[in-house]
Amino acid sequence: MTHEKRYHQCTICEACCGLEFEVEDERVVSIRGDAEDVFSHGFICPKGAALAELHEDPDRLRQPLLRRGGELVPASWDEAFEAIDAALRPLVAEQGADAVGVYLGNPAAHSTSLVTYVQALLTGFRTRNRFSASTVDQIPKQLATGLMFGTALSVPIPDIDRSRFLLMLGANPMASNGSLFTVPDFRGRARRLRERGGRLVVVDPRRSETAKIADEHVPIRPGTDALLLAGMLHTLFDEGLADLGGVAEHSQGLAALENAMRAFAPETVAARCGVEAGTIRRLARELAAADGGCVYGRIGTTTTEFGTTASWLVDALNAVAGQLDRPGGAMFPKAAAFAANTRGRPGAGGGLRVHRHTSRVRGAPEVLGEFPCACLAEEIETPGEGQIRALITIAGNPAVSTPNTGRLSRALEGLDFMLSLDFYLNETTRHADVILPAPSPLEHSHFDVIFPQLSVRNWVRYSPPVFGRAPGQPEEWETLLRLLGVLLGQGPKPDIEALEEMVIGLQVNAATKAEGSPLSGRDPAELRADLEPRRGPERLVDLALRSGPYGDHFGARPEGLSLARLEAEPHGIDLGALESRIPEVLRTPSGKVELAPELLMADLSRLAAELERPAPALSLVGRRHVRSNNSWMHNLPMLAKGPLRCTLQIHPDDAAARDLRDGAEARVSARAGEVRAVVEVTRDIAPGVVSLPHGWGHDEPGTRLAIAAEKPGTNSNRLADEQVLDPLSGTAALNGIPVEVAPA
Repeated sequence: MTHEKRYHQCTICEACCGLEFEVEDERVVSIRGDAEDVFSHGFICPKGAALAELHEDPDRLRQPLLRRGGELVPASWDEAFEAIDAALRPLVAEQGADAVGVYLGNPAAHSTSLVTYVQALLTGFRTRNRFSASTVDQIPKQLATGLMFGTALSVPIPDIDRSRFLLMLGANPMASNGSLFTVPDFRGRARRLRERGGRLVVVDPRRSETAKIADEHVPIRPGTDALLLAGMLHTLFDEGLADLGGVAEHSQGLAALENAMRAFAPETVAARCGVEAGTIRRLARELAAADGGCVYGRIGTTTTEFGTTASWLVDALNAVAGQLDRPGGAMFPKAAAFAANTRGRPGAGGGLRVHRHTSRVRGAPEVLGEFPCACLAEEIETPGEGQIRALITIAGNPAVSTPNTGRLSRALEGLDFMLSLDFYLNETTRHADVILPAPSPLEHSHFDVIFPQLSVRNWVRYSPPVFGRAPGQPEEWETLLRLLGVLLGQGPKPDIEALEEMVIGLQVNAATKAEGSPLSGRDPAELRADLEPRRGPERLVDLALRSGPYGDHFGARPEGLSLARLEAEPHGIDLGALESRIPEVLRTPSGKVELAPELLMADLSRLAAELERPAPALSLVGRRHVRSNNSWMHNLPMLAKGPLRCTLQIHPDDAAARDLRDGAEARVSARAGEVRAVVEVTRDIAPGVVSLPHGWGHDEPGTRLAIAAEKPGTNSNRLADEQVLDPLSGTAALNGIPVEVAPA
């Protein structure tokens, strides 16, 4: 019997916690937080503790499934790829690449293989029909920050460890562990903020888990955050509190912004957003007066009809209050690898290019290379050139997580061919003709590409696999390259090694030719030789680390980072507290912080018109729970146990007016559809608002989710209207949905 400790990163949510595994005879005995981890310091939540259950889940797919005679049955990898080739190669040859759509889900962001090689797939196979979970999540923030600062992940992060005032809108890090804000142990950090005399204020229609530990909870009407933020900006200008501080000489557009905010006095916006004018003015004054403070807005602000405008106003407010790029305020992390704001010539760049083309049916704009997922069903249903006839889903469950899922599920049934890469036979993959399973998260190495760019502190970590892969199970990157070969017409057994050499060759050549690169002018052949014998993501990670801001630059800085150095540090390397980065971080064409981007300024007339729009009698909002993560963690006993969590929360006054009783069933209806849900009467939600959690509805036939099916819950996205979007980003308005509620 062997007994040892192994270390790995949790790859479920954005907190990126380091974990310590006790392993006996290649089975997990226990999982605890790694007390020596330089970033998470031993913090762990129930999701991390459940990783062993995910690894061992009997419902998790371990071999491909292939549809034969109308049923999904086990098949070999070769059989699966022969079927993929037989379906996709003639389709692409006859109808072109746009006949194949690709949908990417959130879990892909937590896989080094998928993050690094999905881009190779999409670059090599040039379909315009690309979709992802981003347009039911964070793209408004990425669009706004890209226009302001030059790149889509230059998101200013609350420097909570030094802050003295933190105003949070539509965010619940007590449940989510942070989102676009990588912050393990938020509770501990919030406690320390208060111990040093700081204040935490939460603006939310619900008295969420985070609001319950805050100094102040401010209820707001769903979808009106942009109005409140505009009212705060008006206050700063109106009361002479505007002061850009250290970023003044590196900013432009202040006068235009001030002029635009004149229409949004607190006294004007108060009635529509449901927050008193005095409260709006006081919050603005507190922000401006804080010795290090900031505003942070998350999914409750982005998944609305004004998601991009609200996201812009959050950082415009931070800037005008003098809290941008200063300790305790909103600051820019400096990641060790892959960050666009550390590449190229510091202080200026090409900026963000968006709206380059529009979707075929509705004319919705492209943002960051993709169309709104709210357009996916119509692109499948509507005949004509460019119609999607085949769909590839990668680590996503759009039949639960996108708006009007009833319509999308019907559309999926009409496809000529569907391929899914996924752990499970779930509500989406049940429509597939082929399902290709991924390795367990414990069976592959991990280097976090995305979330160090969004972290409260600079850090870097590499985790080797806890276990070896099951026999015959390829790496995800190998599966993606094999799929790319099929799509390029190379047959079911393409030369994966040649495709991989092409990928690394392109990356090395780019690094040696890019302006401002520390590898500029170096011999690509020499660098490639120095990356041997690594393959796949490890080779790309080593290149990115060594050419990054802390890298060894292939010998030019021997003390710098490389993957070999990280392999010797299982608990990670601390790279220090956030530091001021303006103007170096900027990649705008002007080299300035753009306070008044033209696209966003033009949307203010639409925001002003919202002042005259009456509030619906009842509005639906979502919510999260620490034991849940979108739609894919409900099949694990450790997370599924306990009381029913998929309930319809409603205020006692609204319940009484509709003859609804706690524990009874209610009928909830909207334009897109109707669902039934168990009523939870609570004063933790504002009058005029009801709440259903996101990601449930595990009662569809043809799935293989035994634990989830015991408590299937209600799919709230059957109520979301696919026609109602933020027009700038294409993001679906999943919060603030007008609904009617009655006894079932």
